[in-house]
Amino acid sequence: MTECKFDIFDIMACDVYWDWKTPGLGVEQHKFLVSFYETEGKFTPDLVEKIVCTGPDNYVTSIANVEYTNENRNGWIRDPERDSFWYMHNCPTGFMKDGEYTIEVHCKNGDVKSKSRIQNGANSLAIRTSYLNNYEKNLNSYTPSEKSPMDKETSLTDVQVTWTPLKEFDGQDAYYIYRVCKAKSKEEFDGHKLFWWDNIFLETFMGNKDAGKNRDKITIGNPLEPKTAYTYFVECTNSNIMGETDICIFQPFRTFETP
Repeated sequence: MTECKFDIFDIMACDVYWDWKTPGLGVEQHKFLVSFYETEGKFTPDLVEKIVCTGPDNYVTSIANVEYTNENRNGWIRDPERDSFWYMHNCPTGFMKDGEYTIEVHCKNGDVKSKSRIQNGANSLAIRTSYLNNYEKNLNSYTPSEKSPMDKETSLTDVQVTWTPLKEFDGQDAYYIYRVCKAKSKEEFDGHKLFWWDNIFLETFMGNKDAGKNRDKITIGNPLEPKTAYTYFVECTNSNIMGETDICIFQPFRTFETP
């Protein structure tokens, strides 16, 4: 059997404000996420037996060792750009209680990798309050979008996407993560096929301590194709370190078409 030669890079166990208007799902959710770094050899899901998540008051759930989809919202996602895997479980059962949460990765060779973090509901509430108090102004600030289409003369290289951060509305610090797909709508958005994204957690690990902080724009790292629809969303968090994140706000998707 292949040895389990990887360690946990970091985990997330935090509130999620699911602002995607998904039928049957409320906005108050939480999630568990675990990412890895390889110490020797190549990580694959075949190395994993099970992933168990625990928390206060005998809380127990698991992250499935299957491919994550928009339907199951529980499993592994492969990042094709870095040829790496990470796992996530979105739980539609409300926000988390304060306290310590642990993710244990049980390997088929018997090893158990684990990491814990402390959930702080006050940090979560501060971001949610600012987001909701400035809701329409925030959402209307995104360019390009359905309301702010690209100019016909816009270059398709180094395309900028801009918005107004919460800091400019009421002084609330926040961090922003951008993901974009070639897609005509949120229904076509596929997290396994990202066209480009900025991994602020990795940037922070590499030394950029302010990665994503109060960001008001990004430059898409890949040239866009002409006459093509792109759909993106910007995740808003209270930290650029996974283990210190108390909330992720999944902001509504935005779509634009290139000239």
